[in-house]
Amino acid sequence: MTPHLRLVSGLLFITLVLSACSGLVQPPAPEAQAALPSSALPAGELPTPLARTATPQPTAAATATATTSTTDTPTATATLSPTPTPHPMEIAAMRAMEYPGSELVIEETLDPGSNYDRYYVHYLSEGLKIYALLTVPRGELPATGWPVIIFNHGYIPPTVYRTTERYIAYVDNLARSGYIVLRVDYRGHDRSEGEPTGAYGDPGYTVDVLNAVATMRRYPGADPERIGMWGHSMGGYITLRAMVIDPGIKAGVIWAGVVANYPDMLTRWRRARAFPTSTPNPSGVTRRWRQDWTELYGTPEENPEFWASISANSYLADLNGRPIQLHHGTSDADVPLEFSQLLAEQMQAAGQTVELYTYEGDDHNIANYFSAAMTQTIVFYNTYLKP
Repeated sequence: MTPHLRLVSGLLFITLVLSACSGLVQPPAPEAQAALPSSALPAGELPTPLARTATPQPTAAATATATTSTTDTPTATATLSPTPTPHPMEIAAMRAMEYPGSELVIEETLDPGSNYDRYYVHYLSEGLKIYALLTVPRGELPATGWPVIIFNHGYIPPTVYRTTERYIAYVDNLARSGYIVLRVDYRGHDRSEGEPTGAYGDPGYTVDVLNAVATMRRYPGADPERIGMWGHSMGGYITLRAMVIDPGIKAGVIWAGVVANYPDMLTRWRRARAFPTSTPNPSGVTRRWRQDWTELYGTPEENPEFWASISANSYLADLNGRPIQLHHGTSDADVPLEFSQLLAEQMQAAGQTVELYTYEGDDHNIANYFSAAMTQTIVFYNTYLKP
């Protein structure tokens, strides 16, 4: 397999892609709001609307480079020594679990989109009722069913999160492009049952997403062989993790993702805003995963096998050609651009197909280049999820 790496910067990309694909993506509707950043605004306060300019200009001249590797031998999957008691966050342990999903139950029919219907639904994950927003295209059903995108949102305080109030423009663009979209409310978010355990120190959110994949495989009208995934920030972490666990996820797109391995998350993440290093639950107990794991298993230098075993990056060779597309603003104050750059390098070294797009001066939500990034996202999905 020949690995493929594309590195594109915002200005040149917009000139090339928007001129070729101007009919593919409409800018966000005036009432649509940008996704809440990882450090959410207070309840009731709206974030800044997405930029809708067709050809935004960066503050500095953008440059573009494209490289293609000629390496033919992918890097072998890491050989890891198991810890005495398997940790539930280990990739091997999560691969050994079952994710049966359930029937999808429609709770409420919502106002439709321009060419798709919207529903408030729930399914089961580890016995918990998990709610979600579902969109279904209207029109003639493809012979094998509609392609599906599982949508993983970024960190929003669970008590603030509301199903119908976040990522409106993102879901709308994907839904209008002929995809079933299921945007998952992780456990403890809005009406979803269970505790909001956080993504980085507990497998619960990833389990909910993997059960969502299984649920959509049995959903009437969905093509079980054409399921992709989209993730932003924390949702990018979940997307990468889900893809190395479930080989049936065919393609992934990650915006501003927390996609570094655990040692890099510990040492290279100097965050301008407060991200949760611990997660309080309703009983008042706080989970301090960084401190607890270091005390139990040692530092990455003392016990590299453990830290590799819980990092999705150790298993990139197992993607077996399933591609990932990365987007990141160069002025992201929440998640380092370096995380996407490192993953692109690791994907290339593992013989996998990866595309990396960077946006000069843009933020964690890629607000200034939203239309350009969404256009390329849909081009990517059309390439890998449509006949």
